Amino acid sequence: MSSLALWSVIDVVALIAGLAVYLYIVGRQLTKVAGTLEEAADLVWEIKKDAEVIHGGLTQINSTGGIVAGALPLLYTMAEGIVTGATYVAEPAGKEREVAKPAMGVRRSRQMHGVGVDID
Repeated sequence: MSSLALWSVIDVVALIAGLAVYLYIVGRQLTKVAGTLEEAADLVWEIKKDAEVIHGGLTQINSTGGIVAGALPLLYTMAEGIVTGATYVAEPAGKEREVAKPAMGVRRSRQMHGVGVDID
């Protein structure tokens, strides 16, 4: 056998061995993907089963949403009227402001009353 024939046989054997290793690796990866897809399919069926329970109430939810959407222009107009009456007016620059006081008057601490001290 000549050296050219020997090297040709070695090349063919190396090619077949390389292809076998490649196909083995790809087969393992495809098996993992198939397992993951099977788990995902089970989850999809569970979601579908849960969604079927909700399906009956969707008509009511959609009709309520339509009513709310129909009322939005009226609510928007009413809100504009409220905002127009509550527009901020800046004070003149030279005027000093008074000290802000709480609306309920002087605040009293309950801590002193809790320990028995009466501040009246």
